[in-house]
Amino acid sequence: MTPAPSGPNIAYIGLGSNVGERADHLRAAVAALAAEADITVTAVSGVLETMPVGGIEQPPFLNAVVEVETTRSPRALLDACQRIERERGRDRRTGGRWGPRTLDLDILLFGSAIVREPGLTIPHPRLPERRFVLGPLTEIAPKAVHPGLGRSVESLLEALGVECGPEEPCS
Repeated sequence: MTPAPSGPNIAYIGLGSNVGERADHLRAAVAALAAEADITVTAVSGVLETMPVGGIEQPPFLNAVVEVETTRSPRALLDACQRIERERGRDRRTGGRWGPRTLDLDILLFGSAIVREPGLTIPHPRLPERRFVLGPLTEIAPKAVHPGLGRSVESLLEALGVECGPEEPCS
């Protein structure tokens, strides 16, 4: 584990929603993060509609990524994200790991930290294989580096090959 440096850190949070008013859930999540003490939203990507990956058949997701500056620890940031999810109606006890959700907030990167704790893995373990996260992340921070791989998110996206769009759904 590589701890986060003391002082403010830049973190990237993936946002997703495929239940209810999806765009409203994403907007509310950004506003809720911005309203938190010790968290400043510094960039927000565009929104991408994507098909769900794995699990059960379900509606398409809206996905985006936010960049935040925070003095919180990775665990404290996760706690805030999970509270915001609950406030928007997310119930982690139903739907399973891959089921539909009103709101999903995932910490993708947290400075140069590598965290492996129960319930918290940073960088997000599936970040290098997910266009629906790498696309919006590259839009706002193409040179951000995956600390475990030592590669920019832009290069990770390029390594996936074909871009997603109407003919090629994001995975």
